[in-house]
Amino acid sequence: MKHFFIVLALFLVSSCAELQQVVNSLPQTTGGGFGISNIDIANGLREALDNGIDKQVTKLTQRDGFYRNQLVKILLPQELQKVDKTLRDIGLSKLADEGLKVINRAAEDAVKEATPIFVNTVRQITFTDAKQILLGNNNAATQFLKNKTRSQLYQKFSPVISKSFAKVGADKIWSNIISKYNAIPLTKNVNPDLTDYVTNEALKGVYTMIAVEEEAIRTKLSSRTTDLLRRVFALQD
Repeated sequence: MKHFFIVLALFLVSSCAELQQVVNSLPQTTGGGFGISNIDIANGLREALDNGIDKQVTKLTQRDGFYRNQLVKILLPQELQKVDKTLRDIGLSKLADEGLKVINRAAEDAVKEATPIFVNTVRQITFTDAKQILLGNNNAATQFLKNKTRSQLYQKFSPVISKSFAKVGADKIWSNIISKYNAIPLTKNVNPDLTDYVTNEALKGVYTMIAVEEEAIRTKLSSRTTDLLRRVFALQD
């Protein structure tokens, strides 16, 4: 774990030119000025990502993991927000709340499918990957995971969300909501298919929370939990 913090510490060196010089000077085997090798960097990155993913993905799979987290709470798509507002305006706020809860519950169910895919991706990280992340921007690790996993996660999430809608009665709730909305005079009838929308929002939520963890590891002084971390982060002080 400490090796990964060294990698993240190096992100904070003031210029890319200086950082490249540091990276190029890293030894191929254990030892050297920084006491880390290419293998150490890759293994440390894997370990830290495993820990971060486990923490954040688990948080999202819990009840209200999406619904009560304002960073990732799934709201209605733009074209359906008028449905939500109209229902609340006519005193049907409870029904509107239930509609939001069931789409967030579906996301919570779907995210449970993410961990094996993330774990497999992290295991395949090479030193070249780690070096690119090292030289990348503030969310380089998150973007790496997104590029490597998004397609697989979409294929996993979509059927789970569809089944979750049926399991928790979302199909009936939304049928009730839309029926009531369509019965209101002078409104334009809508017939939404929310599975694709919620799938994409669930994916966005996963990567948002991983990015939060990545930023915390990089920037918080409390992350300097060892003498080695303090010495490395001192490079950018």
